[in-house]
Amino acid sequence: QVQLVESGGGSVQAGGSLRLSCAASGWNYNKYYYMGWFRQAPGKEREGVAAIYAAGTTTYYTDSVKGRFTISQDNAKNTLYLQMNSLKPEDTALYYCAATPKFLGIMWYQVKEYNYWGQGTQVTVSS
Repeated sequence: QVQLVESGGGSVQAGGSLRLSCAASGWNYNKYYYMGWFRQAPGKEREGVAAIYAAGTTTYYTDSVKGRFTISQDNAKNTLYLQMNSLKPEDTALYYCAATPKFLGIMWYQVKEYNYWGQGTQVTVSS
């Protein structure tokens, strides 16, 4: 049974930083996979923020976070991270960790293709 548990959310002022963590259990890191971060703001659809493929060989970012966010993983700890710098009020959302064994390529952001989801961690950025 795959379980994903996010942590690290909180409230920060614009320009601040946060690091989200996603602890994975029951997940076979020896296989190729995508793990991603998604977010959902009130009244909006869930959107892909960043993803990582095949033990970090490839990373993907949505345009609005490029240069500010960094996705990484620690295989020894079975943990996925999202370092978020220069945060903006529009980054405010519930952030989810997700995983899938499917090959997605440039379609990494498609919510429906991810099989496993965490419960989410809230990020609030004030101006």
